[in-house]
Amino acid sequence: MGRLRLPVLLVLVAFVTMAPFAVMVLVAFAPPEGSTLPGALDITRATWQNFTDVLEGADVTQWAVNSLIYSLVSVVLILLFSSMAGYAFAKKRFPGREVLFWAFLATLMVPFQATLIPYYILVSKMGGVDTYWGLIVPTLANSQAVFLMRQFMYQLPDELFEAAKIDGASEWRIYTTIVIPLIRPILATLGVFVFLWHWNDFLWPLVIGQSSDMRTLTVGLATLAGQDVTINQIMAGATITVIPCLLVFGLLQRYLTDSIATSGLKS
Repeated sequence: MGRLRLPVLLVLVAFVTMAPFAVMVLVAFAPPEGSTLPGALDITRATWQNFTDVLEGADVTQWAVNSLIYSLVSVVLILLFSSMAGYAFAKKRFPGREVLFWAFLATLMVPFQATLIPYYILVSKMGGVDTYWGLIVPTLANSQAVFLMRQFMYQLPDELFEAAKIDGASEWRIYTTIVIPLIRPILATLGVFVFLWHWNDFLWPLVIGQSSDMRTLTVGLATLAGQDVTINQIMAGATITVIPCLLVFGLLQRYLTDSIATSGLKS
């Protein structure tokens, strides 16, 4: 019985976690007259009509494109900038390095809501309202990503970089041929986190995207709740938003497990 406690607990936690997603999918495929439980449990009456209606009746395709642009471009740029900064903080020696790093890390204690108005005023004065760059650029200075990169690179052996310098390799070549291949696990892990953060982001896209064409999926689906739209169609739209997250996790799962397996190993 003692050995069964942990598996039973994990099963219960998994059930509680998956229950809302299961209900979401059931309601998304349920007919209008069976839009709630227990009517949605009758899977023999499942229909694709709700997905068709929500795709035809709203700008879901445009919202999905906006979310993809916002998420994918942010992932690429954040991984690039944070890996460069992490390499500098971990392996370079320059005056004020530790002070600058901890000052940058201290921004984690400032909630985003406190900087929302200054961000909006600055972006609006630069003409970034209702633009992709105004949506993306303010989120690129990610101190948490820099911290994770720095901590991961800190354990890389210095002999690799010293040998590369002796061979005459430039800093850019060291970064592209040595650093990037060695940090692929943390790049994949951080890439998943950053993608999920931006894909599910609501507050900043709501503030900066004021037209319907610049809404993301999260903001667009929230606006559907105030319109003459059935709960089935809202759940169908919510189901669509989950699919890219599952695809990203499935594609990068191998790198995630590699990162976990090697995190406790020394060089």
